[in-house]
Amino acid sequence: MTLRRLVVLRHAKSARPPGVADARRPLAERGQRDAPAAGRWLRDADCVPDLVLCSPAVRARETWDLAAGELPTGPRTRHDPRLYGADAADLLAVVRETPDDVATLLLVGHNPALEEFVLLMASEGLGDTLQQVEEKFPTAAIAVLTQQKSWPEAAPGGSLLTDVAVPRGTRH
Repeated sequence: MTLRRLVVLRHAKSARPPGVADARRPLAERGQRDAPAAGRWLRDADCVPDLVLCSPAVRARETWDLAAGELPTGPRTRHDPRLYGADAADLLAVVRETPDDVATLLLVGHNPALEEFVLLMASEGLGDTLQQVEEKFPTAAIAVLTQQKSWPEAAPGGSLLTDVAVPRGTRH
């Protein structure tokens, strides 16, 4: 059985321009710094995904575009409208549709759904990873879950939370 990795990336810090609809909010300056740092973390941690499912919200798309620019190759990416406004159960349903040839899946989306999803899926965590997510899953946070089962068999409590990171970019 292939070990599968589910990587969860919360969009980077977004701006709140007046009169702009929630789905159209762009990244703030800090988010534009942090998103590439998230990509570097994924690259350096050897968590380059085979498939990316990204919310169509502008801030999520911009986060992934900047993060992907730090990777050696551009993985297949789909903008899935179900990730915007999703809850943890919705995210699980999306994950269960993942093709069998995908060993590492990356979800780019929003809180509180991502935090709730990580906590739903993880039966246990290495070190204090579960406690970190329970305390806060901030913008640009990354969680890495592993599971032995196929994607359609993904189930609550069926994963191990192996890593949590909150990459931050630096001001120039």
